[in-house]
Amino acid sequence: MRLKYVMSEVMVGLWRNVTMTVAMIITMAVSLFMLGASGLIYTQVKDMKAYYYDKIEVAIFLKPEITDDQRASLEGELKSDPLVREVIYESKDEAFKKFQTMFADVPAVVDAVKPGQLPESFRVGLVNPEQYQAVRETYVGKDGVDQIIDQRNLLEKIFNILGAGQTGALVAASVMALAALLLVGNTIQVAAYSKRREVAVMKLVGASNWFIQAPFVLEAVVAGLLGSVLGFGMLAILKVVLLDGSLQDLTDLLTPLSWAKVLIMLPLMALAGTVVSSVTAWVTLRFYLRV
Repeated sequence: MRLKYVMSEVMVGLWRNVTMTVAMIITMAVSLFMLGASGLIYTQVKDMKAYYYDKIEVAIFLKPEITDDQRASLEGELKSDPLVREVIYESKDEAFKKFQTMFADVPAVVDAVKPGQLPESFRVGLVNPEQYQAVRETYVGKDGVDQIIDQRNLLEKIFNILGAGQTGALVAASVMALAALLLVGNTIQVAAYSKRREVAVMKLVGASNWFIQAPFVLEAVVAGLLGSVLGFGMLAILKVVLLDGSLQDLTDLLTPLSWAKVLIMLPLMALAGTVVSSVTAWVTLRFYLRV
């Protein structure tokens, strides 16, 4: 009987303040959507770093006038270096063929470069990409070495941009979470004020604080759950329309976002929405309405 009464009061309360309830659900949905998006960005950046850093190569470009002895000596040093995982020599012809393949869609660029203009190089894979600077200091200035380039610099710029996006999403989620907290608290206050006489009567007849507070807290919990489902729906739409649609080539390049990672956000968002809304409602009732 008590459970039936509590649930009926929850439904009545949600419908009585339907406008504020809808606003609370939408605000909670946007907040949880931003939180979920920032979480996905964080996991993707972490996975991308692990994937691409393992494949980083250091390119040691050789001078045009390098001798065979200098080339052989440098290759021997690289292969015996404990910091080096593998060494691949790339001749001028191989470099030109790779260049033609990379820029096949831009004939003007390919025509501007002639065979023999691209330098020969050693493509060096490192045991630990973090030790690039040590490798650079060892081989820069060696006989026949013209320039040393690390792919890590380019990747760092990409990851910094993604990291900035993650930070922006977290800031936006925090702002929306604050708005959701205020809206939940205000909605609960209005709901409790509209039932102040019923609350007073229940207290007079000896109803426990839990019994009085339960309908209000459950109203917030239901709104939080609905907001989390709506926010997750927005995440799913973002993946289908944007990541699997117009940005599919980019996401394939930066490592695809699997549905498993998206789906795991649903229980996390539901938990966050439930905890935040219930705690906010309970605190509001305890410290503002004194029930």
